Amino acid sequence: MTAWQYSATAGGIQTHLSLNPSAPVPTVSPRLGDAELLIQVLSASLNPADYKVPEMGVVARAKIHFPATPGMDFCGRVVQATRTVDDFAIGDLVFGRIDAQQHGTCGAYVVAPTRACATVPAGVGVDEAAAVGVAGMTAYHAIVPNVKPGDRVFINGGSGGTGSFGIQIAKARGCHVTVSCSTGKADLCRSLGADEIIDYTSSDVSQAAKAKGPVFSLVVDNVGMPEDLYKAADDFLLPHGKFVQVGGSFNLHTAGMVASRLLLPSFLGGGKNRYEMYNIRHDQAGLKQLGQWIAEKKVRVVIEDTYELEDLPKAFEKLRTGRNAGKLVVHIGV
Repeated sequence: MTAWQYSATAGGIQTHLSLNPSAPVPTVSPRLGDAELLIQVLSASLNPADYKVPEMGVVARAKIHFPATPGMDFCGRVVQATRTVDDFAIGDLVFGRIDAQQHGTCGAYVVAPTRACATVPAGVGVDEAAAVGVAGMTAYHAIVPNVKPGDRVFINGGSGGTGSFGIQIAKARGCHVTVSCSTGKADLCRSLGADEIIDYTSSDVSQAAKAKGPVFSLVVDNVGMPEDLYKAADDFLLPHGKFVQVGGSFNLHTAGMVASRLLLPSFLGGGKNRYEMYNIRHDQAGLKQLGQWIAEKKVRVVIEDTYELEDLPKAFEKLRTGRNAGKLVVHIGV
């Protein structure tokens, strides 16, 4: 099969990508009980984790063996299934995500567990479905279990992939939404349903949020900056409110910051609110719900750019700027 592969990460994986026309096709598990699908990928979308995880060095090598194909999000057609699969059929159009691994979605075929897949609802396009996996489900899990109608939610970073989903998911749950974004992305965030905007180019985000008082039930931090945001949340989260960390750099400094937030008590300088470092997980029911919201036009998939297969390195270059509004989608198959 044709697949983009890399065998080094120094200087960024995009500098090491090569298009291999004879890459091996991944195979479904022969073990009894494993429910997996072999999927012909039509479109994939990119996420920051697609380069951040491989570039973690020795830690990543334990999970991603070279040569590796990047990509976790996909939309494609089922071409093979293990014997235990009875909820998908050959030819079904499906979408979802896989974990970071050797055989990613920027290749012609990918193997995915059935719990990571859902059938594409009628009226949802291939590119739309391909953009949902990581960003959509991250926003879904960060928000849906933690709010009720009428709650106020603050989303730090409202214009990226996760943020654009988060605004709409929070609104679908009946919440009032405040987001941070740049001046140029404010109109996009408002069009997605944001009720209030904090412009980080002209305001200190932490101070602007504190000025609103203790009104928020939930903070979703898609950025990881400013670093004082969690401590500042003492002044703008309601008692028993929750701070969910989604974004941030993958390095020792960030690991130390997360550890201190989880372990340092407030009387020693830590924050007083509940803190969760989000870990993505497979959730077929949630994927189906998000797909249905998209089909019902309650959630709009924001796609900034689409790329053809041969232009994947350009897509990674754009992704690494951190300035994309919405998702970057790559056409893999036909």
